[in-house]
Amino acid sequence: MLSLYVADTSQFSMEKLYKYVRWRWFSLLDMEEVKNRLNEKYSVEKLDVPTGDMEKAFFKNFREALLVRADTLRVYLAPQRAFLSQKEPMPFTKRDLELREMVLKLYPRDRESPFSFHFQSEPRFEISEK
Repeated sequence: MLSLYVADTSQFSMEKLYKYVRWRWFSLLDMEEVKNRLNEKYSVEKLDVPTGDMEKAFFKNFREALLVRADTLRVYLAPQRAFLSQKEPMPFTKRDLELREMVLKLYPRDRESPFSFHFQSEPRFEISEK
């Protein structure tokens, strides 16, 4: 499975941080359900977004967010978008890979809408030997 992600490790360096955005198009994620499911294996923190009774805003329900941490991977989850990143360039551990796979299943799209001309590919990463 390692060969799927890193073909030639001799030419690959971990100088760049892993950053990747994933999307859901037609349905919002139930953040409470995801929090309960991820809380068993990962550090999950609910991010508070200030709001008030008088606030008038479009997509107000899109603001709810979670921060999920594995060993080196951090994931910001919102109802429609996930942002995967690392603070320091390091090889992914087994827990990082499990969290990454779960996020890719929950957020199956690599662009914000079916009509977007913005394309991205997942950055390369190394996998820890442990």
